[in-house]
Amino acid sequence: MRTALLQSSGHPGSVTENLAVLDEAAGRAAAAGAALLTAPEMFLTGYAIGDEIGRLAEPADGACAAAIARTAVRHGVAIAYGYPERDGDTVHNSAQLISADGTRLANYRKTHLFGCFERDHFTPGERQVVQAELNGLTVGLLICYDVEFPENVRAHALAGTDLLLVPTAQMHPYQFVAEAMIPVRAFENQMYVAYVNRVGQEGEFEFVGLSVLAGPDGVPRTRAGRAEQLVFADADPAFLAASREANPYLKDRRPELYGSLS
Repeated sequence: MRTALLQSSGHPGSVTENLAVLDEAAGRAAAAGAALLTAPEMFLTGYAIGDEIGRLAEPADGACAAAIARTAVRHGVAIAYGYPERDGDTVHNSAQLISADGTRLANYRKTHLFGCFERDHFTPGERQVVQAELNGLTVGLLICYDVEFPENVRAHALAGTDLLLVPTAQMHPYQFVAEAMIPVRAFENQMYVAYVNRVGQEGEFEFVGLSVLAGPDGVPRTRAGRAEQLVFADADPAFLAASREANPYLKDRRPELYGSLS
């Protein structure tokens, strides 16, 4: 499945402009033959927008989700994006996947919040593995800091995730996550991992870009630089099956020894 990674910080604070950016990127993705477009963490509103997060937060089935569903249908491409989700008085840092026919397939709430900024503005989610079926692949969702906990990715591997989407707001000086950790996560868990970052200065944060889609052999299939980019790579189910057959990591596990980890 050809996958497009939108590395962009959009227009922080302007949902209308970010919907337009997403629409334009979906058009380019579809023209390049992509079946899936993934945007970064909090793409819909911007990340470093302080108390505006609460004001701009919407339910998972809100007006913006409907607008993105129309974009998906118009261009014939599935879309995953990060946004602040309102659930009553609670706000979550969430990511949603919408199919090319406009169906909301999956909604994930970030379980591991990073730093005081996120803990001040969000409530952590409680569901570790969220998946959906898309074009013959089992697609899973995590958000940024979540992927740095090996337990999260291994849980997805054991649940059968083929392609793990990770909308991200990765900042300086933690670029080693994109450069080194993501390919290792893909290899040790035998899956494709798409890590899709913001880029540039936003408030107090400097986002480092370096978005990457890594394969189950640990080899990046595409990698962005440090500018706004739309990059592409394929998640190949045949290669994934062959890699899982050859790599013994998951088969050689001894869960009876791991009780102390929890």
